[in-house]
Amino acid sequence: MKPTRQLLSGNEALALAAIDGGTSAAFGYPGTPSTEILENLARHAAPGLYCEWSPNEKVALEAAAGAALAGGRSIVTMKHVGLNVAADPLMTLSYIGVVGGMVICVADDPGQHSSQTEQDTRHYARLAKVPILEPANAQEAYDFLREGFEISEQYRCPVILRTTTCVSHSRCLVARAAPRPQNHVQFVRNPPQFVPLPIWGRKLRVGIEERLDAQAADAARRTTLNTILPAATADCQQPLPTAPLGIVSSGVAALHAREIFPDSPMLKLGWAFPFPDGLIRDFAATVERLLVIEEGEPILEEHIRALGIACDGKNLVPRCGELTPARIAETRARLEGRSANLPAPVPEAADLPGRPPILCAGCPHRALFHALARFDVVVSGDIGCYSLGVFPPLNQTDTILCMGGGFTVAHGMTQAGEPRRVVGIVGDSTFFHSGITGLLNSVYNQSPAKLIVVDNRITAMTGHQDHPGTGTTLMGRSTHAASIEALAAACGRERIRVCNPYDQAALHTILEEELAADGPSLIISRAPCPLHLKRRIAPQRRIDPDLCRNCRACLKCGCPAIESPDKTAKPRINETACMGCSLCQALCKFGAIATRAGQ
Repeated sequence: MKPTRQLLSGNEALALAAIDGGTSAAFGYPGTPSTEILENLARHAAPGLYCEWSPNEKVALEAAAGAALAGGRSIVTMKHVGLNVAADPLMTLSYIGVVGGMVICVADDPGQHSSQTEQDTRHYARLAKVPILEPANAQEAYDFLREGFEISEQYRCPVILRTTTCVSHSRCLVARAAPRPQNHVQFVRNPPQFVPLPIWGRKLRVGIEERLDAQAADAARRTTLNTILPAATADCQQPLPTAPLGIVSSGVAALHAREIFPDSPMLKLGWAFPFPDGLIRDFAATVERLLVIEEGEPILEEHIRALGIACDGKNLVPRCGELTPARIAETRARLEGRSANLPAPVPEAADLPGRPPILCAGCPHRALFHALARFDVVVSGDIGCYSLGVFPPLNQTDTILCMGGGFTVAHGMTQAGEPRRVVGIVGDSTFFHSGITGLLNSVYNQSPAKLIVVDNRITAMTGHQDHPGTGTTLMGRSTHAASIEALAAACGRERIRVCNPYDQAALHTILEEELAADGPSLIISRAPCPLHLKRRIAPQRRIDPDLCRNCRACLKCGCPAIESPDKTAKPRINETACMGCSLCQALCKFGAIATRAGQ
């Protein structure tokens, strides 16, 4: 195949690299900024490449491990917090290893653009003792994934490829290389290698350390991954001269640092762990002062100091947030003891109104939260669109911990003696991800907490991906649609109520009965996401200004389709935004809201 150049995002490049690299199977769970990797893989997959959305990241990683143990090449995709869920199998997989290449694509989110934490995946690579590669742009994402397969098969271990939000979503021209065929898949039995009982596991543990030493030496030699870049003003054909300042960096932060420090040589690490100690020492010997610029934790800086090499790092470089060029420019200013003199913000930007995240017009979660607001309850929330129930005017989320935590945190509160009624909420995708075990625990341990599944029939927040309850796979095949109520009944939950949240009268009755009843119950608030349906739920509504008393009750549901410039102006419904959910109509006591004429 002749090399071609395409304008690709990092996620698109990873998908094509997986295809060109001979992947047999791909698994994952959606999570921004990683979601588009698997979506693009499924979109471009040829026959023989299997792709799936798994119920959670642990299942995805274990399935990918199975494919790799059988000799096929596999990838697994997730965001950084997903690796928390998959950490258990990762640690053991490092011991038993793989046969076919296996790459774990983990997308970190410096700056917390769409995440509850800013954790650094490099910690997991060091903990699991597996290699981690850090591409800086889409071209490197493509090249590094294919290189990751080679490293994985050479050392028979999984490889983590760490991207960030910037790398995942930024674009550049990418040259594809010739594709390779898929591996032959045939599992070969080898219990001493694949069954880590203590008698064999102790030997596997020793093998890990030997593997790390070999990989560290290899990383120092791999100029395609770890590169010493001379100062931009230096003659690249001449040996690297002694410089006043040298930079050590990785990922997209290295590209930004290259712009801000063009007159300084740089050690750019693409294979970030195991640390290439020899290369680090060689580079440090050529500079008078060393500055480590890394996004997130000072992992590299601490290791360089442990080698006995003096360096600057987080004393100058921000530890929190994304390392944009402006923030690295501030770092250079601090290093040189001067003001950064950055360009002032565009004046118009300061005058733009704030746009906090909000539930979409017609969202069924809004109807549930509005009804719940009438009761004095503690609400344990979860990860999903319904996280936005915390904001005014709904104000109906008190805690959020992690996927599935809506149920388990509620259980813990009640068992500790919380005097108010406690409601635990998870979404439908989250229920299948990690909510079932929380429900089972609440039944088994007789929790009085009231549990609610807000079921909008899709994984909405990450872009409408299917899950086990939708009846459709990632590859578009029809399949069994798992029933939330059947699973709940199988777990032993006896009181199960299903309701349409748009029917406010019926929903209020159900909430009133279940919150007053002794013992546990499960409420399933079920209505589809209108954005996923791509159509209105029902005929649009309008407010009759003659009947409207300007009581402003309709504004209390927080629907963005209802507008009112000030308190003196009567509210109106924007017909371009209204989805026809009828929640506002249920709130109006004066009959001023009705279906638009002609619908």
